[in-house]
Amino acid sequence: MKVIRIIGVFALLAVFSLTVNAQKNYKQEADMAFNGFKYYKAIKMYKKAYTKESKKEVKSEILFQIAECYRNKHAGKQAAVWYNKAVKAKYENPIAIYHVANIYKEQGKYEEAIVQFNKYKAANPSDKRADAGIKSCELAKKWLDEPTRTVVNPMPLLNSEDYDFSPVFADKKNMEIYFTSTRQGSAGSGVSDITGMNFADIYRSKRDRKGKWSEPVVLNETINSPTSEGSSCLNKKRNEIYFTRCEVKKDGVAGCGIMKAKKAGQKWGEPEYITIADDTMKVRHPAISPDDKTLVFSANIEGGQGGIDLWYITYDKKAKTWSKPTNLGSEINTPGNEAFPYIRENGELYFSSNGHSGMGGLDIFKATSTGANQWGGVENLQVPMNSEADDFGIVFEGDKERGFFNTSREGGKGGDDIWEFYLPPMLFSLEGVVKDIESKAVLANAKVKLIGTDGSSAETTTDENGNFFFLENGPDRYINPETSYSLVVEKQSYLVAKGKETTVGLEGSKKFFHEYALQPFKDVVIKLPLIEYKTAKWDLQPQYKDSLNFLYDIMTENPTLIIELRSHTDHRGSTAANQKLSQKRAQSCVDYLVKEKGIHPDRIKAKGMGENEPIKGMGGVVLTEKFIKSLKTKEEQDAALQRNRRTDFKVIGDDFVPPTAEEVK
Repeated sequence: MKVIRIIGVFALLAVFSLTVNAQKNYKQEADMAFNGFKYYKAIKMYKKAYTKESKKEVKSEILFQIAECYRNKHAGKQAAVWYNKAVKAKYENPIAIYHVANIYKEQGKYEEAIVQFNKYKAANPSDKRADAGIKSCELAKKWLDEPTRTVVNPMPLLNSEDYDFSPVFADKKNMEIYFTSTRQGSAGSGVSDITGMNFADIYRSKRDRKGKWSEPVVLNETINSPTSEGSSCLNKKRNEIYFTRCEVKKDGVAGCGIMKAKKAGQKWGEPEYITIADDTMKVRHPAISPDDKTLVFSANIEGGQGGIDLWYITYDKKAKTWSKPTNLGSEINTPGNEAFPYIRENGELYFSSNGHSGMGGLDIFKATSTGANQWGGVENLQVPMNSEADDFGIVFEGDKERGFFNTSREGGKGGDDIWEFYLPPMLFSLEGVVKDIESKAVLANAKVKLIGTDGSSAETTTDENGNFFFLENGPDRYINPETSYSLVVEKQSYLVAKGKETTVGLEGSKKFFHEYALQPFKDVVIKLPLIEYKTAKWDLQPQYKDSLNFLYDIMTENPTLIIELRSHTDHRGSTAANQKLSQKRAQSCVDYLVKEKGIHPDRIKAKGMGENEPIKGMGGVVLTEKFIKSLKTKEEQDAALQRNRRTDFKVIGDDFVPPTAEEVK
């Protein structure tokens, strides 16, 4: 009898089940799952609802909702397919086009994304997000062409084929990390209705002295639960942990909150929820400040800028309570989503956003501290830190320019992966060649000096081909960042040449190249820049003092030279008058250099050349009186006369020794 009753009950239940199934509203059930963030479950129910639905407008709405589920579970490729199906099915809201544009951007299809943004702009011209999207695509293309010098690489020893994310350093020596993963071995059995994957747990790994990371193992059961754990952070002493836990509430809606646990020996004690808002299950991604007083987190609670925002609370040690949450404001938060905050030791705030201009999906941004719990000056970290995929969850190894971050880009093992980043040292080298300015021949054994504003100095000589090198890894020849350099090139019987170079403000390694043409001074006349005089006058005009400053620089750079400064006239006037005039003009130049510029009088002599040494013109023709008169036009004659009216100099000695103080007396 008992057996019959049991069979009867099961039969009754089977009939009841069939009746309910026939009357089941799949769309309503799918909507409930969607509102509870159970996107994986909702997709199944929406697809069933679509096959049962006959109304076109409802079918288009279901197609859109399926796309929304895929988008929210970060399956962009599938989401784009279903959004396009919704658009084709005449879904009324053009937001579907906007989402397609964003997905194309997340796939790095920037030109296609721009087309879709323009379509959305035409359909909804009042929404400025279309213009922002177009601008973002243009910036992304520029950043791809001009990457920063940061180096990024996947971490195969830490990653799995599932999702691995949010690494944090777990000890003071930064030799152990915690991270969250959906890999096999989680504390919870079954599959998440939200993601369709394993429940996420927090794992740990240590690296040895050679830098090799150990096989990740799950943390003890007090931290990991049958539900999902998310991002975590630790205090300065590494004896308190804050972490995200997501679970399903009594009403069936999934939510996330932040928990805190203290170290109990080698294990973590029992955690407890931090009450942050009226609905504490809408917060996640904790980040503790270096002084352990401020907790920044992401949440979609009331009072934000839209979407998920960054907020903070502060801890009162005496009262042992946390303050009410404060929004970080519109400079940090956008109508999009901001998440995965991290506060560096220097006070900088790092976070991910799809609301600020970026490459696509989530990008990592930096903001500088502008006061207590205030940040501004948001900067995109650009390529290669950011990609068209999701990039988030950055952590620095202390004050070093290296650490880890997460990305869903290609090149990893699958899903979200942990990648390392580091900023390599900027390497600079300087190469050059030294030649003779007259013969163009290369000069061997020329001495090249490098003098830095940081107090460094180096010296080398040119090889047989006239080449010199200051290499980035050469002994005592390293060129430093943020330093300006003076270069001095010397060779016997040549005037000294100088140059400048700087690494100040450079953001990447660079190879500099300089070519120096040295002026020989033995048995050579060297022309000075133009110096003109009034007719029959010899007074040096103020505007021509700069021409003589050229010679002054040469004499100061070559302190042993003795100069003969020569002045020439054209052939007009008597020979005697021209000789006298040219001597006075030469002397006016010498007087300026001696009396106003301080050149020792024994180093410079004035010599009037009169009309005795006409210059060579084009083709090597000497511009004599006879030749000038043969020129056809007055303009040509005047130009030739002007070339003869010149000032030049010769080196008549290179052994000047300044007098001692006793000799001066």
